[in-house]
This record gives sequence, structure tokens and C-alpha cells, in this order.
Amino acid sequence: MSSGFKSRHGGGVIAQFEAAEVSILRSLVTQVLGLVAPGETGDDPLERALGIGSAQAPTDPVLARLFPSAYSDDASAVEFRRYTEATLREGKRADAQTMLDTAKPGRTELTAEQAQAWMRSLNDVRLALGTRLEVTEEVHEEIATMSEDDPRYPAFVTYDWLTYLQDTLVRALW
Repeated sequence: MSSGFKSRHGGGVIAQFEAAEVSILRSLVTQVLGLVAPGETGDDPLERALGIGSAQAPTDPVLARLFPSAYSDDASAVEFRRYTEATLREGKRADAQTMLDTAKPGRTELTAEQAQAWMRSLNDVRLALGTRLEVTEEVHEEIATMSEDDPRYPAFVTYDWLTYLQDTLVRALW
């Protein structure tokens, strides 16, 4: 199992991954990549060119977590979402693609910029998985008391592993 990320002499970070770990990471990132596909734009050619999207808040709980409302005022939130969500989606897709392009079995070396993209992408994966699993602050206690026969067990352990990876990445970059 991966020992997490460590600072690399000269900048960036390194990690050692097994093939199965890379397969899990790639699968989860690909799923998030599908979720953050480009949003719909209006019929107006200028709106399409500028990426001005829908003003509607997502109904999918995962998308609502990945793209939360920026304002409690509905009118402000609608306009803010309309002008920013396309750019946010593009950034999430770019981070996910960086992770897909650089995740490999064995020694993985990332530049500081790639490591930042991994950190954001790992966060998106954790948010998506955590939302689907309805993770609470008591997740560690829940895992500790959960039977390995529980059908949710692999997903909760994966969530915990992603948390560990993100923590070691943050510490390595700090």
C-alpha cells in the first residue's frame, strides 16, 4: 500500500503506488470527470462563446457539493453561478486530467503544479464519494465498528485512504 506523498528534493512530491491503487484512483477520477462535464449553455451564440451557463443550482447532491451556492441570496447566487460555473467545471476537468495523466504504478513524481492539481482533484473525489456515502465527522468511528462483510465497507475504507493521501500531499507541499 502507498506510504503517501513525500517532499521531493528540488521541489514537488513523490509517492509510490501499487497498480491496484492507481486503478482505483483512475476509476474514481474518471467518474468525477464525467460528473463535471461541461454544463449547458443558452441558445445565444455569445453565451455559448463565453461559457455562460445555466442559472439553476444542481439537483444532484454530489454536484451541489462540488458547485455550492456562493451566496445565501437567491438572486445573487443565480447570477454568480451563471457566470462562474463553466470556468469552475473547466478547472475541475483540467485537474482530473492532470491526475489521470500522471497517476502510474511505481514511483510517481509530481511537480508542485501537478501536486496542486492532484490535491484539488483528490478533494473533488472525496467530496463526491463522501456525499454519496453520507459521511459524517464520525466516519472513523463508523469504519472502526463496521464489519468487513458490510457492503459499504470497501467504499468507506477507500474514502479513508483518499483522506490519508490528501493529508500526506498537503503535508508534503507545506
